[in-house]
Amino acid sequence: MEEKIKLEIEFPIHASPQLLYQYISTPSGLSEWFADNVNSRGEIFTFIWDDSEEKAKMLSKKSGERIKFRWLNDDADNASYFFEIKIQVDEITKDVSLIITDFIEEDEMDEAKMLWENQISDLKHVLGSA
Repeated sequence: MEEKIKLEIEFPIHASPQLLYQYISTPSGLSEWFADNVNSRGEIFTFIWDDSEEKAKMLSKKSGERIKFRWLNDDADNASYFFEIKIQVDEITKDVSLIITDFIEEDEMDEAKMLWENQISDLKHVLGSA
């Protein structure tokens, strides 16, 4: 199995952290921008796009701040791979950013960056901050 590379991207977002947290941490919020539909049963979230479905386990969340998932189709021995969506507020300017952390295979890096940019663009559109 090829080692994955950590990808970290920051996106400035004009929205309150409280509102943003609803969009990154709830199935209904994630359904608005991340996937066509999202269901959860306990810690297991099911993400549905067109005709594909992926399950992820919520590893941790901190209210108003971040949520971390691991795709269940990732090998068990790669439990160190995850994706995290974190809200960061600049203490001085109060600017709000989303920090995305993901693990990508090297040959998929450009595609992954573009995918996240499109996803966050959809989120901004939903929030009215585009």
